[in-house]
Amino acid sequence: MYAVILAGGGGTRLWPLSRPERPKPFLPLLGDESLLQRTVQRIAPLVGEGDIYCVVDRRFGHLVSDQARDVRVIVEPSGKNTAAAIALATAVIDRPEDEVMLVLPADHWIEREDSFRDVIDVATTRLATGAFEIEEPLVTLGVRPDQPSSDYGYLVPDTMHGATIAGLRAYPLLAFEEKPVDARARELFNSPGIAWNAGMFAWRRGAIRAALEKYTPLMMLIEPAAGSELAIAAAYDRITPISIDHAVMEGAADDHRVVMGSMDVGWSDMGSWSALLSALGGGNGGGATGRVVQSGETIDVEPDDLVVRPVDSRLVAEAPAGGTIVADAVWAHLAGARHLEPEIRALLDRVAHLEDRP
Repeated sequence: MYAVILAGGGGTRLWPLSRPERPKPFLPLLGDESLLQRTVQRIAPLVGEGDIYCVVDRRFGHLVSDQARDVRVIVEPSGKNTAAAIALATAVIDRPEDEVMLVLPADHWIEREDSFRDVIDVATTRLATGAFEIEEPLVTLGVRPDQPSSDYGYLVPDTMHGATIAGLRAYPLLAFEEKPVDARARELFNSPGIAWNAGMFAWRRGAIRAALEKYTPLMMLIEPAAGSELAIAAAYDRITPISIDHAVMEGAADDHRVVMGSMDVGWSDMGSWSALLSALGGGNGGGATGRVVQSGETIDVEPDDLVVRPVDSRLVAEAPAGGTIVADAVWAHLAGARHLEPEIRALLDRVAHLEDRP
């Protein structure tokens, strides 16, 4: 098995903490290590030396090299979403067609890492090598939801044919469903076997190559260009950004080629200030929520709120007395987060230390 980590992002959802020049994967959000570093360390016990790769936009290649020196870096000319990144990894990493490729985002948080490694072991050794009479399945990992949420896509399993395989609950997958409206989220939450889409995959190299060739033109564009920076750049100019779910997995699910593994490992995609506040509070953020506030926007703040904003090229956390205020820059409004002020200040200190480095 070898692992491919996808790193990048626009640096907008956790603004002003995350920025275009240093997006979320490269920030030490929960401790001294960045999310990328935690991702690498989390899977290192499962793969051999030199078997972890990171596909990253060229703007951030130096950050990967600086933070994870043992990871092999695959540079994209520009970010074109996950389908192109996976196609590039499939083309340039020379492995046997029957070897299993694990694909993970760089910026997710896992609380129970031992349990997660158990899931990965079963997914790569038992599911991706053939399950439910599917010889070359594409495996997607889902998270058992703990509440209705419109923040995530959903995986809809075939519960009539599910099985527990080496302790992991797995199903043939019926469909992917995009982020739903609230009413649909409640309906999905009450459906048996349903899972949030975690954007984690396992498959044999030959299986994903065949799927990319069947559902997309990406391999035809990228593979002949592999080995030449100029040729890859020219190929990428012709690529329309698209996720691997839209490009491949939805069609593969319709063709009964996808298997879902369901996990409960304390997962978060750290995709919003609210998710970060929950993680900073040890899974109990006390109902605190957060959002990005645009410059000039007027908001109402309560005495137990915090705001995070840039002051003199530094991020500071402040506790307004309450009332109506107008944002003087793009910053974050953290409602009901006053009890997390020490954690927020420690986080801002870690980010400031990172930015102070040469």
